[in-house]
Amino acid sequence: MKLTIDDAHAPLFTIGQVSDMLSVEQAFLRRLDQQDVVRPARSQGRQRRYSRHQIDQVAEVRALMGEGLTLAGVRRVTELQARVVELEAELAQERARRPPRTGTEPR
Repeated sequence: MKLTIDDAHAPLFTIGQVSDMLSVEQAFLRRLDQQDVVRPARSQGRQRRYSRHQIDQVAEVRALMGEGLTLAGVRRVTELQARVVELEAELAQERARRPPRTGTEPR
């Protein structure tokens, strides 16, 4: 049985907990949410709830900004990374559909 705590995408952490874990200001986390860079889930009381996956995303954003990227640049990088993942999945599906090459086909 898989527990919620084992799910990297389960929204378990509050903004205060994430702020403490990553040593970032809560205002920074709110800005990432407002700018559609990292969008946490919301509790029934409308409080932000972050998953471990989103915490990793925030850490990556912080690292990219530390290298000089703007928030708009970070958003574009993450969009392109997501597109690469999609294209790799499509390519894997296409390769799985094709019969294996025998080496005798013309190129």
